[in-house]
Amino acid sequence: MPAALKLVLLAAGGSSRMRGGDKLMEAVEGLPLIRRQAQAMLAAGLGPVAVTLPPDRPLRAAALAGLDVERLTIPDAASGMSASLKAAARWVKGAALLLAPADMPELTAEDFRALAAGHDGTHPRRGTAEDGTPGHPVLFPASLLPLFAGLTGDDGARSILKAHPPLLVPLPGRHAVTDLDTPEDWATWRAGRGGQPPHPRDI
Repeated sequence: MPAALKLVLLAAGGSSRMRGGDKLMEAVEGLPLIRRQAQAMLAAGLGPVAVTLPPDRPLRAAALAGLDVERLTIPDAASGMSASLKAAARWVKGAALLLAPADMPELTAEDFRALAAGHDGTHPRRGTAEDGTPGHPVLFPASLLPLFAGLTGDDGARSILKAHPPLLVPLPGRHAVTDLDTPEDWATWRAGRGGQPPHPRDI
């Protein structure tokens, strides 16, 4: 694994499908989800951690109090995920970049370490469910980060991954694809009824 690796938790989305709630402030194991996932990134011990934040969600920033994370406020967060990805690429300044959405409560420090293990600095790497379904996190080598400047809207980095197919890294269970966007998703997940939340959006 290259020494130069930085991690970014994507937490600037609008929670538009929560009908007034904020999914990143949902409690998981007694912590707001955004704080729990930032702690998981820090616990992985892979490198510095930053969290992208919208300008209009002060509770998210407050939930990170005391954590050794860089806060990247995204003024144009409403324009789509590309704004956060561009900010992340600027922040890493030539290091490799490991990205994960903050609304995936099953991702652990061990998952982040598994994705980074064996990274040779030349190929992107992408986490999958045990059945091979692509998901998150995704690790981009430094050589691909200049391409982030051309991203637009909410399509994320799909075009980059299409042109530069990632090496797939299986993670336990459905860790890589459990993405909770609605109150119903949360209720099903918490009830442990085996429901399968919507497939996570690409980054």
